[in-house]
Amino acid sequence: MQSLDIQAFTYEQRHGLLPALTVAFSNCGGWVLERKTLSPTNMEFRVEIQLRAVLDLYAELVAHGVELTRSGHETLTGLCTRRKHLRITAELGKIVAIRLEISFLDDVTLHSLLACGSRLA
Repeated sequence: MQSLDIQAFTYEQRHGLLPALTVAFSNCGGWVLERKTLSPTNMEFRVEIQLRAVLDLYAELVAHGVELTRSGHETLTGLCTRRKHLRITAELGKIVAIRLEISFLDDVTLHSLLACGSRLA
C-alpha cells in the first residue's frame, strides 16, 4: 500500500469544513481511519482510498476550499496520471493511504488590518 503525506491550508471555517470533508471522503469511497486535532489551527486526517477514486478526492478537496501546497498538488496529480494510464482493473483497486494535514488560516484583509491598527494607536 502506498502512503502519502499531503499538507494543505484553508480560509474556510473549521466547523463547516470538517463535516463537509468527512462526507466528501465517504462519497469518494474513502475510509477515514483517524481524525485528530494537532493544534487549535491544525487538523490531521488519515484516509484510505482506492486509486480509481483519487481524481474525485482531488476535486472534492478543491471544491471545499482546501488549498494544497505545491508538493500536495504534485502528489495528487501524479496519482491521477498513474490512474489514467493503468489498464488493469486490479491496479485501479489498489488502496492509497493519505495523511492530510490542514492548517486553518484567518482571512486577513487590508480593512481588518487598518481597523486593528487604528485601535492600537
